[in-house]
Amino acid sequence: MCGGLQQRQPRAGGGLLDFGGHYRLPRSVAAPCQGICHDRTAVVSPADIAAFQRDGAVCLRQVLSTEQIELLKAGIDWNLAHPSPRAKVASQPDDPGWFIEDFCNWQENRLYRQFLASVPLGAIGALLTGSAEIRLYHDHMLTKEPGTRQRTPWHQDQPYYNIEGQQNVSCWIPVDPVSRSATLEFLAGSHRGPWLMPRTFRDAQARWFPEGSLADLPDIEGHRERFPIIGWELEPGDMVCFQMLTLHAAGGADQAAAAGLLGAIARR
Repeated sequence: MCGGLQQRQPRAGGGLLDFGGHYRLPRSVAAPCQGICHDRTAVVSPADIAAFQRDGAVCLRQVLSTEQIELLKAGIDWNLAHPSPRAKVASQPDDPGWFIEDFCNWQENRLYRQFLASVPLGAIGALLTGSAEIRLYHDHMLTKEPGTRQRTPWHQDQPYYNIEGQQNVSCWIPVDPVSRSATLEFLAGSHRGPWLMPRTFRDAQARWFPEGSLADLPDIEGHRERFPIIGWELEPGDMVCFQMLTLHAAGGADQAAAAGLLGAIARR
């Protein structure tokens, strides 16, 4: 987990955000199904909350401003120019494009910190998870160049993380338009479990749990018609929120595609 300072700062809407990534929803909006207007009147409706609880994923349309997206884009550009030792190239050497990801950089990336302080992610996460308290788990930058063939294979996030429980949410925030063929897709209802074997993306190695200790994923891509797959064409300003156990995948990039993924865990 990426830690930080615990000095709390007031933020718009009455909540508290500290620079250890902790958010406390104000009492007036702590009830999980009342919706919230926060910052740029970012609205989470009861229908959004119900979809997140039912499917394990929901698309929130135009909840971030152009200025906020430009700030995140600048943070991603800085991250690409200054990758951390945790950065990984996720595409094969013969891929005509390039797929890179990096993790846990908000403490070193001033633009990421400014973005986090400007957006209503804590309030949104609290409402979706039914919690009065949200804590940042990590940031995760993913960038695919145009023409990248490398898919993001079907997987669950939570088995890769050192956390348990159901009250968690990841926010996938595109800074470029994302077509339906390249977007993040989800297996609706898979957040109910069970945990499945996490494997490395490029060579399918079991490095987190002993081989055979968890069941392997079904062949979702080979039998798509058998599964309730959901996904959305996206524009900058949109955001997809999903539970960390929800099975998901993404196609290659038919155009430039960069996104920031913010993981959060909740406490009642």
